[in-house]
Amino acid sequence: MVSSKKVLEAAVRAADDKRAEDILALDMHEVSLLADYFLIVSASTERQVQAVVDNIEEKVEEAGATVKSIEGKKGSRWILMDLGDVVVHVFTPEERANYNLEQFWQDAPIVDVSAWLTEA
Repeated sequence: MVSSKKVLEAAVRAADDKRAEDILALDMHEVSLLADYFLIVSASTERQVQAVVDNIEEKVEEAGATVKSIEGKKGSRWILMDLGDVVVHVFTPEERANYNLEQFWQDAPIVDVSAWLTEA
């Protein structure tokens, strides 16, 4: 079984590969029973949202984890991915600002993912 931290790393790297922006990981261990981590990323267009989701799905499965479900359809401005102990939200910037999950889960510590991102 793949650790939730490894799943998070695979998802972060996959999102970064597709030029997702404002990549934010929250450590949910102490604040929610839903998941160990939430990953929230922005993609500039609906097409890019789908490209990020597709790449995360591919890379997480390559890492040996299972994508349990994906909520949202092609052309969506927000797609949610259930990777078991990691939940991924891929938003357009407008949709992300509208739902403001970072504010809702503000008690969750931020995970430093900088080591998993490529230099700009």
